[in-house]
Amino acid sequence: MKKRILAAALACLLLAGCGVQRTEPEAEEPAAGGAEIAYVPLDDRPDNVERVVYLAESLGYRLVMPEEVLYRTALDGQPKNFDSLQRGEPWSLYTWVLDQEAAGCDRYILSLDQLHSGGLVSSRSMTGDEIPIPGGGTTSATELMDSLLSALARDENNVVWLLDSVMRLAPTVGYEGGTLEDYDALRAYGAEPRPELDGSGFTVENIEADYRRSGSGEPLNPTAFGLTEARVDEYLAARSRKLRLSDRMLETVRGDGYENFRVLIGIDDSSAEECIQKNEIAYLRSLLRQGDALLSGVDDLAFKAVVKLYLEETGWTGANVAVRYYGGTEDQPACIYDFQPLTSIIAEHLEFFGLTETADAELQLLVLTQPADETKMAAYYGALIDDLNDCRKQNRPVILIDAGNNRYGTAFHDALTKETELGWLLSYAGFLDMAIVTGTALSHGVARYAFLQNGGQTDATERAFARTLADSVIKDFCYRNVVREDVAAYVRDNLGGNANNFWQPDIDRESVTALLERRMTEETADVVKNLERSNLISSLAPYEERGWGGIRLENYRFPWDRAFEIGMDIQLGDFTEPHEKVLGLYIR
Repeated sequence: MKKRILAAALACLLLAGCGVQRTEPEAEEPAAGGAEIAYVPLDDRPDNVERVVYLAESLGYRLVMPEEVLYRTALDGQPKNFDSLQRGEPWSLYTWVLDQEAAGCDRYILSLDQLHSGGLVSSRSMTGDEIPIPGGGTTSATELMDSLLSALARDENNVVWLLDSVMRLAPTVGYEGGTLEDYDALRAYGAEPRPELDGSGFTVENIEADYRRSGSGEPLNPTAFGLTEARVDEYLAARSRKLRLSDRMLETVRGDGYENFRVLIGIDDSSAEECIQKNEIAYLRSLLRQGDALLSGVDDLAFKAVVKLYLEETGWTGANVAVRYYGGTEDQPACIYDFQPLTSIIAEHLEFFGLTETADAELQLLVLTQPADETKMAAYYGALIDDLNDCRKQNRPVILIDAGNNRYGTAFHDALTKETELGWLLSYAGFLDMAIVTGTALSHGVARYAFLQNGGQTDATERAFARTLADSVIKDFCYRNVVREDVAAYVRDNLGGNANNFWQPDIDRESVTALLERRMTEETADVVKNLERSNLISSLAPYEERGWGGIRLENYRFPWDRAFEIGMDIQLGDFTEPHEKVLGLYIR
């Protein structure tokens, strides 16, 4: 009897033509212009370019950037910038920033690794201070920085965010001849415990001296790590250069006239051991002023800076958040590249964004950790999904972090796609290294939460928000654990190539892109359907929602001609009235 009633109801719905509304994407106008931020990216990867653009536009800003050729990184064998450079061009970036200042810009987010070294990868290997000037002559990274900071400090209306990093334990494979064997040897050397400095011992010179000593104070033998003295000298010269530039920058902004400058330093890939970074981190932290911060993660620095700029400009006074962990390993580092337990990293980020952890709060942070018991994986993520759906019923907005470090395979993502409303989330992060997922998820989640509290939404801000959420979910669910493996296997097995660099050896890159497009079309279908049937929170007080429209993914690409990450364009249809379910089916 129940089956006949259900069938009759479904028939009536179908006859009435009540299917889920899905507005097809059309060619879109550029986002409406807002206050400008002059932004020098860390490099040209998606997390440092398009995703920062989405986030800024979701808050009503317009990001202004230099030409890509000025900040692009080229791996070995790939086409170079200006036919000669594997890195960005600091002198031209310096003059670009001055041009923005002359044009009246008063908001800046500047990646110092780009301005000092031509990008993050290059900053790990540069050993000298000399910077070429196009057309002839040289200057120095120190002189460029001093000149730029003093120029920006002359205008008291400027707000300047300076992004810097603590150098990771080893340089990049496939850049300037770096091999995996070289990386492994230098990482082992860097991960070795060093003597711990404190108090009056905190000087750059003492830190440099301890680079070559073990935790017991004995000299480290390079050959024990498979390294030559010359290779260690190069490695430590790059570390010293970065540390000294950071030291000089922090000394400068501690002076008069730099009150509107903020410093945000990220800890690049690290280790839970008492490694070579430990004294660097402690020393730099001791130099920070009120409003500065040193946190885990580098590729999320621009996200954090954009959001903090917005929070400070809008008078954010903080918020309460309820934090729940699932998996049982939150008291451990989320991966081998973290130097603190996950709980500590989350606590530091909560403090940075002005969030206070309380048991009963409107804002919810749900975190899936690596499984303490492999036999209970389904129970861990099942409990999270149940709580997520309860939050949905109670209209409690959710920030979701997958810190499982691939241990759940596709099972967690599949369950989320089938059992939850993905487009309703404030933010999600799980893609790329675990060291940055906390900052990524909280940056985007806090941005959305604060923006909803402040009001002022426009169609442009809402579309930018939808893009940043869709980008994060689709790349993690569909690319990281599924399509990326297919791409890597195809490059390796069918083309005899290197998945970490499609130019060494030179392979048929068009065929790799064609495979990417085909496999992403197949794997994204269910996730896109979920998003298109989702509602997004459009107001908190009063609580209101809007329905997602259609989504079209196009222009798939490999920004660095490697399988590790992808770029894509996300076209959106118009938002709709909230989608509703009847008998488990969407009727509009």
